[in-house]
Amino acid sequence: MTQDELKAMVGRAALDHVVANEWVGVGTGSTVNHFIDALAGMKDRIRGAVSSSEASTARLAALGIPVADCNAVGEIAVYIDGADEIDPRGHMIKGGGAALTREKIVAAQSRRFVCIADASKRVEVLGRFPLPVEVIPMATQRIVRQFAALGGDTALRCVDGRPLVTDNGQHILDVRGLRIADPLAFESEVNQWPGVVTVGVFAHQKAQVCLLGTPDGVQTLDFGRG
Repeated sequence: MTQDELKAMVGRAALDHVVANEWVGVGTGSTVNHFIDALAGMKDRIRGAVSSSEASTARLAALGIPVADCNAVGEIAVYIDGADEIDPRGHMIKGGGAALTREKIVAAQSRRFVCIADASKRVEVLGRFPLPVEVIPMATQRIVRQFAALGGDTALRCVDGRPLVTDNGQHILDVRGLRIADPLAFESEVNQWPGVVTVGVFAHQKAQVCLLGTPDGVQTLDFGRG
């Protein structure tokens, strides 16, 4: 089974976690795209979606799924999103698609976070995947030095030779060489650095459930609230 087939499988499985007649939070990325496509089949049974990126909003709208702004809705029943890494407690690294800030906002507004991923994303300790950090451009070099002090090797994410600009008008740093043994403490520390918009560690907004695509089918990991 190919990786894309695994992603499609968990995207379809996530429909079982969508709550009828309520808002669903929708993340960003290739796995989530499969979920969006599957969600179109039940669009008449939900109030609509709250999206974490312009790309997901466009895909939802093209399929006729109503999209609302976070400020226009109250609590969101469930947030469905992928991960670049997920550890045994449901802590994640996210932001490979550069939507980490909006993803964290929608996750914080949701009662339940369901992560959908293929088995390659499961790790014992976060840090193998380069850690995305959304930053205000004027703070870039100081933040690079702060990560260097922690042993991180930081690069500015570029597209076609130019710095990638997020949906929020900011830049992304990717940090390699970290071993994040205490994700809660790490997230709290880095988020306090001036110039950091959001760090791509999702520990305070962890997953309660992960639907993991494996060659043997969908494995459900339940992490609970704690």
